[in-house]
Amino acid sequence: QEPECKGRILKLQFHEDWQWSVATWFNPLGQKIRRHKAQAKAGTVAPHPASRLFGPRGRHHTKVQAGRGFSLEDLTVAGIHTVAQTIGISVDPRRLLCRAKRKQYLSKLILLPPEPSARSKGDSPAEELRLAPQLPGRVMPPRECPVDIEHTSGNFRGFASLCMAWNDIWLFGIQAKRAKEAAEKDAVKQKIKCHW
Repeated sequence: QEPECKGRILKLQFHEDWQWSVATWFNPLGQKIRRHKAQAKAGTVAPHPASRLFGPRGRHHTKVQAGRGFSLEDLTVAGIHTVAQTIGISVDPRRLLCRAKRKQYLSKLILLPPEPSARSKGDSPAEELRLAPQLPGRVMPPRECPVDIEHTSGNFRGFASLCMAWNDIWLFGIQAKRAKEAAEKDAVKQKIKCHW
Protein backbone atom coordinates (compact mmCIF):
# COMPACT_ATOMS: atom_id res chain seq x y z
CA GLN A 1 0.00 0.00 0.00
CA GLU A 2 1.40 3.37 -1.02
CA PRO A 3 1.63 6.17 1.55
CA GLU A 4 -0.86 9.00 1.26
CA CYS A 5 1.04 12.13 0.20
CA LYS A 6 -1.74 14.04 -1.64
CA GLY A 7 -0.69 12.83 -5.07
CA ARG A 8 2.95 13.83 -4.67
CA ILE A 9 5.70 11.42 -5.66
CA LEU A 10 8.07 10.77 -2.80
CA LYS A 11 11.62 11.92 -3.26
CA LEU A 12 13.54 8.69 -2.82
CA GLN A 13 17.17 9.09 -1.84
CA PHE A 14 19.09 6.59 -3.97
CA HIS A 15 22.75 6.56 -3.00
CA GLU A 16 25.64 4.36 -4.04
CA ASP A 17 24.99 0.74 -4.99
CA TRP A 18 21.22 1.05 -4.85
CA GLN A 19 20.88 -1.48 -7.71
CA TRP A 20 21.82 -4.32 -5.36
CA SER A 21 18.86 -3.52 -3.09
CA VAL A 22 16.27 -4.00 -5.85
CA ALA A 23 14.73 -7.47 -6.02
CA THR A 24 14.00 -8.69 -9.56
CA TRP A 25 12.52 -11.86 -10.95
CA PHE A 26 12.67 -11.96 -14.73
CA ASN A 27 12.19 -15.68 -15.40
CA PRO A 28 9.37 -17.08 -13.23
CA LEU A 29 8.03 -19.49 -15.86
CA GLY A 30 11.46 -20.97 -16.57
CA GLN A 31 12.12 -21.39 -12.86
CA LYS A 32 8.75 -23.12 -12.46
CA ILE A 33 9.53 -25.61 -15.26
CA ARG A 34 12.99 -26.24 -13.81
CA ARG A 35 11.54 -26.78 -10.33
CA HIS A 36 8.94 -29.26 -11.58
CA LYS A 37 11.56 -31.20 -13.54
CA ALA A 38 13.77 -31.40 -10.46
CA GLN A 39 10.83 -32.62 -8.37
CA ALA A 40 9.98 -35.32 -10.92
CA LYS A 41 13.61 -36.47 -11.07
CA ALA A 42 13.85 -36.58 -7.28
CA GLY A 43 10.69 -38.69 -7.16
CA THR A 44 12.10 -41.26 -9.58
CA VAL A 45 15.40 -41.72 -7.74
CA ALA A 46 14.01 -41.60 -4.19
CA PRO A 47 14.70 -42.98 -1.68
CA HIS A 48 18.43 -42.45 -1.94
CA PRO A 49 20.71 -45.21 -0.60
CA ALA A 50 22.05 -43.06 2.25
CA SER A 51 22.41 -44.76 5.61
CA ARG A 52 23.58 -41.86 7.78
CA LEU A 53 22.32 -38.45 8.79
CA PHE A 54 24.38 -35.42 7.89
CA GLY A 55 23.99 -32.02 9.48
CA PRO A 56 22.33 -29.14 7.62
CA ARG A 57 24.12 -26.15 6.04
CA GLY A 58 27.68 -25.89 4.90
CA ARG A 59 29.03 -25.68 8.42
CA HIS A 60 27.84 -29.09 9.61
CA HIS A 61 27.28 -31.08 6.40
CA THR A 62 30.48 -33.08 6.87
CA LYS A 63 29.62 -34.24 10.40
CA VAL A 64 27.75 -37.53 10.72
CA GLN A 65 24.90 -37.66 13.20
CA ALA A 66 23.48 -40.70 14.91
CA GLY A 67 19.89 -39.55 14.32
CA ARG A 68 17.19 -38.84 16.85
CA GLY A 69 15.40 -42.12 16.30
CA PHE A 70 13.93 -44.63 13.88
CA SER A 71 11.81 -43.64 10.92
CA LEU A 72 8.24 -44.85 10.42
CA GLU A 73 9.38 -47.13 7.59
CA ASP A 74 11.97 -48.68 9.89
CA LEU A 75 9.29 -49.49 12.45
CA THR A 76 7.09 -51.08 9.78
CA VAL A 77 9.93 -53.25 8.45
CA ALA A 78 10.97 -54.31 11.94
CA GLY A 79 7.39 -55.23 12.85
CA ILE A 80 6.97 -52.61 15.58
CA HIS A 81 3.73 -50.69 15.89
CA THR A 82 3.79 -46.91 15.52
CA VAL A 83 3.21 -46.59 19.27
CA ALA A 84 6.93 -47.18 19.72
CA GLN A 85 7.33 -43.96 21.67
CA THR A 86 5.14 -45.34 24.44
CA ILE A 87 7.56 -48.23 25.02
CA GLY A 88 10.71 -46.12 24.96
CA ILE A 89 11.73 -46.21 21.27
CA SER A 90 12.48 -42.79 19.84
CA VAL A 91 10.88 -42.02 16.46
CA ASP A 92 12.29 -39.51 13.99
CA PRO A 93 9.69 -38.71 11.30
CA ARG A 94 12.25 -36.72 9.28
CA ARG A 95 14.14 -39.86 8.32
CA LEU A 96 12.60 -41.65 5.33
CA LEU A 97 15.20 -44.38 4.76
CA CYS A 98 15.19 -47.99 5.90
CA ARG A 99 18.20 -49.35 7.76
CA ALA A 100 19.14 -52.92 8.59
CA LYS A 101 19.90 -52.29 12.28
CA ARG A 102 16.25 -52.24 13.37
CA LYS A 103 15.97 -56.03 13.75
CA GLN A 104 19.23 -56.06 15.67
CA TYR A 105 18.00 -53.29 17.96
CA LEU A 106 14.70 -55.08 18.49
CA SER A 107 16.53 -58.28 19.44
CA LYS A 108 18.47 -56.37 22.11
CA LEU A 109 15.41 -54.51 23.39
CA ILE A 110 13.93 -55.62 26.71
CA LEU A 111 10.38 -54.33 27.14
CA LEU A 112 9.45 -53.65 30.77
CA PRO A 113 5.77 -53.72 31.77
CA PRO A 114 4.30 -50.44 33.08
CA GLU A 115 3.37 -52.23 36.31
CA PRO A 116 4.91 -55.47 37.62
CA SER A 117 1.49 -56.98 38.28
CA ALA A 118 -0.06 -56.02 34.93
CA ARG A 119 1.75 -57.90 32.17
CA SER A 120 0.63 -57.61 28.56
CA LYS A 121 1.37 -59.35 25.29
CA GLY A 122 4.80 -58.54 23.90
CA ASP A 123 6.51 -57.91 27.23
CA SER A 124 9.84 -59.58 27.87
CA PRO A 125 9.82 -62.74 30.02
CA ALA A 126 10.73 -62.60 33.68
CA GLU A 127 14.14 -64.23 33.11
CA GLU A 128 15.21 -61.43 30.78
CA LEU A 129 13.90 -58.81 33.18
CA ARG A 130 16.13 -60.17 35.95
CA LEU A 131 19.19 -60.07 33.70
CA ALA A 132 18.42 -56.63 32.22
CA PRO A 133 21.49 -54.35 32.55
CA GLN A 134 21.29 -50.59 32.77
CA LEU A 135 23.20 -49.04 29.87
CA PRO A 136 24.06 -45.38 30.51
CA GLY A 137 25.76 -44.65 27.16
CA ARG A 138 24.82 -45.20 23.53
CA VAL A 139 23.76 -48.74 22.81
CA MET A 140 24.54 -48.69 19.08
CA PRO A 141 26.83 -45.74 18.28
CA PRO A 142 27.63 -44.93 14.62
CA ARG A 143 30.71 -46.70 13.33
CA GLU A 144 33.62 -44.49 12.36
CA CYS A 145 35.96 -45.56 9.57
CA PRO A 146 39.60 -45.80 10.69
CA VAL A 147 41.98 -43.29 9.17
CA ASP A 148 45.44 -44.44 8.06
CA ILE A 149 48.13 -41.95 9.04
CA GLU A 150 50.97 -42.33 6.56
CA HIS A 151 53.42 -39.86 8.07
CA THR A 152 54.12 -41.02 11.60
CA SER A 153 57.50 -39.32 11.92
CA GLY A 154 57.86 -36.23 14.06
CA ASN A 155 59.26 -33.99 11.31
CA PHE A 156 56.05 -34.08 9.24
CA ARG A 157 54.52 -30.63 8.76
CA GLY A 158 50.88 -30.79 7.76
CA PHE A 159 50.27 -27.21 6.63
CA ALA A 160 53.50 -27.04 4.63
CA SER A 161 52.66 -30.27 2.81
CA LEU A 162 49.17 -28.95 2.12
CA CYS A 163 50.62 -25.77 0.61
CA MET A 164 52.96 -27.84 -1.53
CA ALA A 165 50.04 -29.91 -2.80
CA TRP A 166 48.11 -26.74 -3.66
CA ASN A 167 51.14 -25.37 -5.52
CA ASP A 168 51.56 -28.62 -7.45
CA ILE A 169 47.95 -28.40 -8.60
CA TRP A 170 48.21 -24.69 -9.45
CA LEU A 171 51.52 -25.01 -11.32
CA PHE A 172 50.80 -28.33 -13.01
CA GLY A 173 50.92 -26.99 -16.58
CA ILE A 174 54.05 -24.89 -16.02
CA GLN A 175 55.89 -27.76 -14.36
CA ALA A 176 54.91 -30.14 -17.17
CA LYS A 177 56.15 -27.65 -19.76
CA ARG A 178 59.47 -27.20 -17.95
CA ALA A 179 59.93 -30.96 -17.63
CA LYS A 180 59.24 -31.39 -21.34
CA GLU A 181 61.76 -28.67 -22.25
CA ALA A 182 64.37 -30.22 -19.95
CA ALA A 183 63.84 -33.62 -21.58
CA GLU A 184 64.27 -32.09 -25.04
CA LYS A 185 67.50 -30.37 -23.95
CA ASP A 186 68.83 -33.65 -22.57
CA ALA A 187 67.97 -35.38 -25.85
CA VAL A 188 69.84 -32.69 -27.81
CA LYS A 189 72.88 -33.05 -25.53
CA GLN A 190 72.85 -36.82 -25.99
CA LYS A 191 72.80 -36.36 -29.78
CA ILE A 192 75.76 -33.96 -29.61
CA LYS A 193 77.74 -36.40 -27.47
CA CYS A 194 77.01 -39.22 -29.91
CA HIS A 195 78.37 -37.17 -32.84
CA TRP A 196 81.66 -36.48 -31.05
